[in-house]
Order: sequence, then structure tokens, then C-alpha cells
Amino acid sequence: MFQEERDELQFDWCMLGNIEDGRPTLGSDTAVAVYRLMQFTLRDALIKEYGVEAADRIFYTAGRKAGLELFRNNASDCKTFNELVHKLCELFLTLKVGIFRVEGANHKRNEYVFTVAEDLDCSGLPVSEETVCTYDEGLIAGILYGFTGKEFDVREIDCWCSGERICRFDVKPKK
Repeated sequence: MFQEERDELQFDWCMLGNIEDGRPTLGSDTAVAVYRLMQFTLRDALIKEYGVEAADRIFYTAGRKAGLELFRNNASDCKTFNELVHKLCELFLTLKVGIFRVEGANHKRNEYVFTVAEDLDCSGLPVSEETVCTYDEGLIAGILYGFTGKEFDVREIDCWCSGERICRFDVKPKK
């Protein structure tokens, strides 16, 4: 499951396991610090081994796979964009990813601006003049791919780390 070489992503939702059975006392919640320890030490190791560009690509790819699986297992019953947005608002809150909102939408062009407040990846980090939510970019791209069957370019244009107090994502169809 985790040791074999592969050319394609193999993650499946069942790999999350049965959390209720496995953690009857501690449950499914953990501290944001633990999540960030895993994410930022992994990112640090990837940058050291492969460079920033490769680390970004890997985080985006992982986020995209997670978004696709999140959609397939939690939102595949959504038939309209409004249903999807409502479901994402609920999911992001329930899973404590952040507070998801649509700031702008051009449905004819399939162009959107999404925001995530209190983002799990970055809210509260020091300002560094950079955007850091590459995993979230992929997550949103994966969700939208699951919903539409089309590829999207998702780019974070504002981030807590760039001095904003909200993460803002520009979403356009991939050319």
C-alpha cells in the first residue's frame, strides 16, 4: 500500500482507515501545530532534495489528488455550482480547513475567485511576502475537476503570509 514503486497516484479514500476504531479515545481531531509540523517539515525536506519548483509541483499534485478524493467521497451528489459551494462551505468548516467563500464568479467563462479565512495552512504565520498555500491550490483544482471533469489553473493571489488576512484564489480554466 505504501512501499511499492508507482508511476501513478494510488491514494484511495479507504487509506484514511477507520478512525473511530483506531482512535477511540483521541478521535479524529488534532492540533493545527501537528498538521503544520508535518506539512512544513515535509516541504522543507522536499525543497532540500529537489528545489522549490519541484516541491511546489509535488504539493499541488498531492492537493489536487486530495481534492478529487474529497469531492468523490463527500460532494459527488452536487449537481449545481451553488450546491457545490454550499457543500464546500460545510466541509471546510466541519473539517476545520478554513472558512470557504466565493468572492467572484463568472460562470460563462468558468472563472472564479474563492477565499479561505482562517486557513489551516497559513493563518497566524509571520508575514514573509510570499504565498504558501500551494496544497490548497491543488485541493481546489481537484475539487473542481471532480465536479466539472475539466482542468483548472488555481493560483493563490493573496495569503496571510503575504500580509493579507485571508487567502484568495484566482481560478481559471486550464488552457
